[in-house]
Amino acid sequence: MHNMKAETQGLWLGLLGVAIFALTLPMTRLATGTVDAPQLSPWFVTFGRAALAGGLSAAYLLAVRAPWPQTAQRNSLWLSLAGNAIGYPLLLGWALRHVTASHAAVITALLPLATAAAAAWLMDQRARLGFWVFAGLGSALVAVYSVLRAAQMGHGVGHGFGLTWADTLLLGAVVAASLGYVAGAKVTASLGAEKVISWVCVMALPITLPGAWLTWPEHAIALSSWLALLYVGVFSMWAGFFAWFRGLSMGGPLRVSQTQLLQPFISILAAIPLLGESLDAMTLGFALLVVLTVFMGRRMASPTAAPTTTVSRSTT
Repeated sequence: MHNMKAETQGLWLGLLGVAIFALTLPMTRLATGTVDAPQLSPWFVTFGRAALAGGLSAAYLLAVRAPWPQTAQRNSLWLSLAGNAIGYPLLLGWALRHVTASHAAVITALLPLATAAAAAWLMDQRARLGFWVFAGLGSALVAVYSVLRAAQMGHGVGHGFGLTWADTLLLGAVVAASLGYVAGAKVTASLGAEKVISWVCVMALPITLPGAWLTWPEHAIALSSWLALLYVGVFSMWAGFFAWFRGLSMGGPLRVSQTQLLQPFISILAAIPLLGESLDAMTLGFALLVVLTVFMGRRMASPTAAPTTTVSRSTT
């Protein structure tokens, strides 16, 4: 009975973590604004959110009296820093100035599969042929969606900085995040899940603090954009993973990780009240198809690859 209760609590905590991370896309777009109505620079959002998380992380690490990471651990933390604290939010921020949060949710739905693929490559974890088939199918669906949306919006390949280039940035964000996640996962067992992202944010402070100062906005910024920055700094970059990792430990990684499949849909639905985006049938349909390939692909992944995919997801 106790185990069942713990598993149920873990499932709810996992769902809470996924909901927090799902809001990253609409909140980032709210922070950066659009091409026609720009707000905070994507550079400032990247540095600012990591600096906020870095301050909270420093307080947390001092409170728990965490020892300094060893040299071997720091190498992985640096790679995680490059991918998760800089690469992912920066590429995402620039892309979201040109596409809707709902659109980005379809592209970034590939992240769990990309992370599993990165784990197979960097950590020599073998996956069955079926995994790669579904990974390829999911990628193809994203490519088709991108082309259809480009045609729908009147943009073609080479038609300036349109949807095609923005999708390239989103795919780059997926690659950056997946590599950073796997690097962080390498030291999770020795450092502890919560401490990994905290050390990443603290190690980034010499970059993010001066970066935020140098890119501080020179024009008036809407209050909603500042609040969105506060959200991605406090929750997306730091606090969300507390619920996520606690959920994984209480409910079991294999079960709780499946709540990630809801993330694109939560992003799409959240963009309606936050950004005034409409519920697009094509976007919803492709999100469902991509998530289905992720679900089937993860079933085909080797058992050792699955925890890596789940553990690393939380730093979005």
